[in-house]
Amino acid sequence: MEKKWYVVHTYSGFEEKVKLTIADNVQRRGLSDKIDQILIPTEKVMELKAGKKVESARKFYPGYILINMELDDETWHIVNSTPRVTGFVGGDKPTPVQQEEIDVIVQQIESGPATQVKTQFDKGDIVRIIDGAFTNFNGFVDDIDEVHNKLRVMVTIFGRQTPVEVNFLQVEKA
Repeated sequence: MEKKWYVVHTYSGFEEKVKLTIADNVQRRGLSDKIDQILIPTEKVMELKAGKKVESARKFYPGYILINMELDDETWHIVNSTPRVTGFVGGDKPTPVQQEEIDVIVQQIESGPATQVKTQFDKGDIVRIIDGAFTNFNGFVDDIDEVHNKLRVMVTIFGRQTPVEVNFLQVEKA
């Protein structure tokens, strides 16, 4: 029988635990030849936390894992009876995912898109500039450019509101 990729729905946030439980059950029952790969599609994302860049992994299909397996009654039961698994996508007769779709997902996991920086700022937030020519000026966020990791902050200079463009790392919430 040929192995195919199947999508399994899990409780969101428990994907890693489900993966480890299934892998452990497969190992104990000696079924490594039937279920050989379990993927949790994730990508690397740069986030700003307390003014510092922190790299984290973000799931791009939260609540789902991908399993390469021979689907028979035994393997179906191992996966479906795992705690925090709600079932296969497709119900009792799961439909395999096309290999081309899996190749795209694997490519995303391995190479990942250009590292994104997620911002903790929202339009209208009061911020303090902590780096650059306008250090220690306070202002409010007027515009957010997530593509270039920049903010337009309106600061008061000589009694007038003036737009200042700064990098995400040059400001902190006031």
